[in-house]
Amino acid sequence: MSNVLQRGIEAHQRGDLAAATSLYQQTIGVAKHNLAVLHEQRGDYDQAISFYREALDAAPGRDESAASLSLTLLREGRYAEAWPLHERRRRLKRLNLTVLNSDWPEWTGEDLAGKRLAVLGEQGFGDQIMFARFIQPLQARGAEVRLICSRELARLLEGHTRLSRDDFDFWTYAMTVPLRLGVTLETLPPPAPLPIQWRGGAGVGVMASGNPNFAKHAQRTPPEAVQAELLTLGRDLRPEATGARDFLDTAEIIAGLDLVITIDTAVAHLAASLGAPTWILLPAVDSDWRWLRDREDSPWYPSARLFRQPCPGDWAGATSQMKAALAARSPIPRLYA
Repeated sequence: MSNVLQRGIEAHQRGDLAAATSLYQQTIGVAKHNLAVLHEQRGDYDQAISFYREALDAAPGRDESAASLSLTLLREGRYAEAWPLHERRRRLKRLNLTVLNSDWPEWTGEDLAGKRLAVLGEQGFGDQIMFARFIQPLQARGAEVRLICSRELARLLEGHTRLSRDDFDFWTYAMTVPLRLGVTLETLPPPAPLPIQWRGGAGVGVMASGNPNFAKHAQRTPPEAVQAELLTLGRDLRPEATGARDFLDTAEIIAGLDLVITIDTAVAHLAASLGAPTWILLPAVDSDWRWLRDREDSPWYPSARLFRQPCPGDWAGATSQMKAALAARSPIPRLYA
């Protein structure tokens, strides 16, 4: 019996009906949330959305349910509904978002002409690369923007690893910017311009594994035998194999390749942001929200192509599809002076 349910029973028994009602509703909220997660893992997204909403009806303060619902709606491409709910991520301790203790107000859509804005990168390396695309739209509104990002991304994104003592007029989280700008699938800006450009050349780069500390690492990562098979197709792009010091070094390697094959990890965002042809292997269900549903392309990355498992757990099937496409792929034509 859950602690919350036990507390509800105890409150009920001592006649504190208001407390008992609240605790019982929290218990219902937990059950509905877990049912939503279960349906999401099965690929039944409509049911998942319904149960997340019921969880919030029972316990409106459940930030985990609100944030999870936002991600499911984002996967559906329902951005107008999703971005406001996505703000509830801020309250999730597991995300450990930087808390800005300053006198600068948070930007909530005010005129940015002539203003200085600090944009705080969030979460993983891939997230920071993906959302760096919103720097240019902010600059187009007249803002002087400073991006705060992870050390490994600083040279690539021409960002800063910490805030200076300089005064700013506003600050914002990077993943809050789409809400402020009213971004939809139809109005996504292109990936952020990077210090180097994809030029192509020769060969394939492969990223067959990612950060083992990522929450869904097991779900997004093929078994070792499949990883080994993928690595026979091209150059291993892991830093320990290439000697890359940071993401700019890896970008310089990718810029000279014809194709990148990768699982859903930061290299997917890096290669696709460069404009390199990027083939991404994905699980059949409950893949990350940014790849949407049942698509082989990505509105976030025009050069990306998605290869999904034919059924849950079937990495061999996804790899076979990708290898067939690779065999049929025409060489990229070269122009000579």
